[in-house]
Amino acid sequence: MEPPDTDDALRQRTIVLVGLMGAGKTSVGKRLAVALDLPFRDGDEEVERAAGLTIPEIFELYGEERFREGERRVMARLLNDPPHVLATGGGAFMDPLTRMTVQQKAVSVWLKADIETLAKRVARKDTRPLLSGKDPAEVLTDLAKVREPIYGLADIVIESGERAHAATVEAIIEALKARLSKEPA
Repeated sequence: MEPPDTDDALRQRTIVLVGLMGAGKTSVGKRLAVALDLPFRDGDEEVERAAGLTIPEIFELYGEERFREGERRVMARLLNDPPHVLATGGGAFMDPLTRMTVQQKAVSVWLKADIETLAKRVARKDTRPLLSGKDPAEVLTDLAKVREPIYGLADIVIESGERAHAATVEAIIEALKARLSKEPA
């Protein structure tokens, strides 16, 4: 049995989930937040709330560059909030300023999954602007080439793959505890 302060220590910093679309950041993040008794925030929902538009509408009206600018501002605001579990959009961690803020104020967790698994998952939704009218596996393969080296800078890497979300949550908590045990008191 863990000492009572270990669970409290897990709640001292925001936990930021990063990874490609379909990696399970939102669904795993919600479960992780419940398990740790922390609030859950979804970066994409927060961007939409701030803009008063959906992400596809932002992309259509203003383009990806303006979307990324807004995303950067929203992420900075969220990272100044009290500790919570934060599911980011797939490109958020790619921004150097956002990544630096995450590294200073949070613990980052890369949810890693193979392209085949991700493609199956994203095919269920048609709300992803980067996939509009394109082959999901091809887009994800191209994104992975660029993004995975950056995601690899995350504090923790968890293979999310095909396993149940509960098992992924358990793996994240164990990795957080292991990381915490190595930090200076």
